[in-house]
Amino acid sequence: MEAATPTTPVINLEQEKKEILNRYRSLLRSSRRKFDDDDKKLIRKAFNVAVEAHKDARRKSGEPYIYHPIAVARIAAEEIGLGATAIACALLHDVVEDTDITLKDIEGMFGKKVASIIDGLTKISGVFDASSSLQAENFRKMLLTLADDVRVILIKLADRLHNMRTLESMERTKQLKIASETLYLYAPLAHRLGLNNIKTELEDLGLKYTEPEIYNDIDQKLKDTQAERARYIHRFIVPLRDVLHEQKLKFRIFGRPKSVYSIWHKMKTKSVPFEEVYDIFAIRIIIDTPPEQEKADCWRVYSIVTDFYYPNPDRLRDWVSTPKANGYEALHTTVMGPNGQWVEVQVRSERMNEVAEKGYAAHWKYKQGQGHVEDPLEEWLRKIRESLSNPDSNALDFIDDFKLNLFADEIFVFTPKGEMRSMPVNSTALDFAFDVHSEIGAKCIGAKVNHKLVPLSHKLNSGDQVELLTSNKQTPKLDWMNFVVTAKAKSRIKEFLKEERTKQVDTGREELKKKMHHLKIEFNDTSVKRLTSFLKLPDSNEVFYRIAIGNITNKELKEFVKVKDQKIEPQAPTQTLEQLVSNKRGKSDFLVIGDNLDNLEYKLSPCCSPIPGDDVFGFITIHEGIKIHRVNCPNAIELMSNYAYRIVKAKWTSQKLISFLAGIKVIGIDKLGIVNGVTQIISNELNVNMRYISFDTNDGTFEGNIMVFVHDTAHLTSLMKKLEKVDGVIKVTRVDTNQ
Repeated sequence: MEAATPTTPVINLEQEKKEILNRYRSLLRSSRRKFDDDDKKLIRKAFNVAVEAHKDARRKSGEPYIYHPIAVARIAAEEIGLGATAIACALLHDVVEDTDITLKDIEGMFGKKVASIIDGLTKISGVFDASSSLQAENFRKMLLTLADDVRVILIKLADRLHNMRTLESMERTKQLKIASETLYLYAPLAHRLGLNNIKTELEDLGLKYTEPEIYNDIDQKLKDTQAERARYIHRFIVPLRDVLHEQKLKFRIFGRPKSVYSIWHKMKTKSVPFEEVYDIFAIRIIIDTPPEQEKADCWRVYSIVTDFYYPNPDRLRDWVSTPKANGYEALHTTVMGPNGQWVEVQVRSERMNEVAEKGYAAHWKYKQGQGHVEDPLEEWLRKIRESLSNPDSNALDFIDDFKLNLFADEIFVFTPKGEMRSMPVNSTALDFAFDVHSEIGAKCIGAKVNHKLVPLSHKLNSGDQVELLTSNKQTPKLDWMNFVVTAKAKSRIKEFLKEERTKQVDTGREELKKKMHHLKIEFNDTSVKRLTSFLKLPDSNEVFYRIAIGNITNKELKEFVKVKDQKIEPQAPTQTLEQLVSNKRGKSDFLVIGDNLDNLEYKLSPCCSPIPGDDVFGFITIHEGIKIHRVNCPNAIELMSNYAYRIVKAKWTSQKLISFLAGIKVIGIDKLGIVNGVTQIISNELNVNMRYISFDTNDGTFEGNIMVFVHDTAHLTSLMKKLEKVDGVIKVTRVDTNQ
């Protein structure tokens, strides 16, 4: 996080010094590891260097900057369980970026290991390719260091968590950017590393700043229903506790409310209000049992729970037999509790709980004898290194591939010999072929799934057994990119196609030489440049490639011969994206969306259909001017996270003379005349024009989708309130116009 200018007034220097020391002592006390004398010396030395380096800097809140590295170190020690080296690195994580201390200085004082971790944590500086995102490049740089040390990412997550906890002192646009980036990349990353508590807090804080009204509303409802929930949980637990005691099991049993973010996610995906989210809480049963008995005892507890409460057979999740890729192990089931209410029950051992809450990463490589190759985390890190092995790939492509593969849910498929491999959901037979080996993927012509012949694009399911069919005549095709989903398959296909293109370029160069000789033109740099300019192509390699594939005809070459001695004006260089951004953005950092729509170069984005009154931002596109999106648009988090420098703040002026298209969904009981009641309100009472209306009935209920023209959000809200009063209407919601 940026340091504020050192001119911020200091009120009580002595008091602050005491507070800094108090926080340092709290950091040492909070660690889950025991430190020897060398560890304490290392941490103290890092603390002294950080205090001195940041002595004049302050945060946006006005606090001394050193509070931030101490807080990050405390999260690394207490909430992730990292050791002395990582705590020292957390204390030093901003010194190279924000102060005069260099990486060389760090290496001299603390050695190569600390320096390499600090290097991974230091934000990348300098100018990037204008078409790629600074955030994406930064994230990629951070992941590159994984090849050496996973602690880089763990400290980075601790840094992000503290920044999110102190985000209220930032301005609204910065809050939106940082919170969007957190939801888009850092929360899924924490999940993948098994840091469940950190993932949950990052998601909740991300929602708090991207959707403050929704967050506060759910948070308040959770507080309002707390007492009622506690009574229900007690009633559910009492009979189970008695039997578990009788069975001589050592256990803890308690109810735990779901996070605000997960409740909101369920409300959004299921289109239900808070009151209809049935699993607001889960019952957790944690048993203290030796590792060799864990599996059997978890199933014993499951059996006891289902003796009392009827289970939903579709909602049993067995992650004890097959743990998730982030190391998570547990049994989950949903049972019918008292008062006809579905309740999720989670059963796990104390060891499983430690991994689930604090993260598998803390157990990996830093405890003797635990870095086994079969560890899910080790396997995941291997895949990351594989994704990173192609240094030429575009940073944004890389981020998309990374999210696709490494945050995806998994399926488990088998080779003909019974070897199990985990793949992302939606993986195809071709993805599986590349997962087995790059050469097999390149030569694959089809597969047999469960002994039935299927095409390369066939999507695999958990439990499938896959036999691959290959041919030496097969080569990768461009259309393969349309259906593969794994990073390995994508990068290998791109590599093969690139190699193929290089061969074509060489062939095309030789062909052009012959053709030019035939047309009595000397083949040299000047003539090739003139031909490139004549054909309006970007470079000579493109000319050679098109010659090889037959895209440039002899007729075009003959036309070139006629004009080759004429002066051809060089093409104006194309604008870089950064020039385009500054031209479109202008001097102001704020876009005012006014009454005169025609004179401004912007469009209202169809993905979220903003109307006046919505909280909006502008996104600068290459060919379509500025596109206006709602802040809660489905694509907003990705745009703000990956392309923050192309975002323009925007606000509405009066729009009373203009109508905007908005979508409304109406759900209710299918009663006689209800459609007439709805349409009458729209056309008669408010004199609103309808563009589209459709009603669908199903077993006594109906669902209507209506597209109407309104002036602003107040106009739309007024219309929706009137529709809610129609007899038989249960729910009225706004929907995107493209749904």
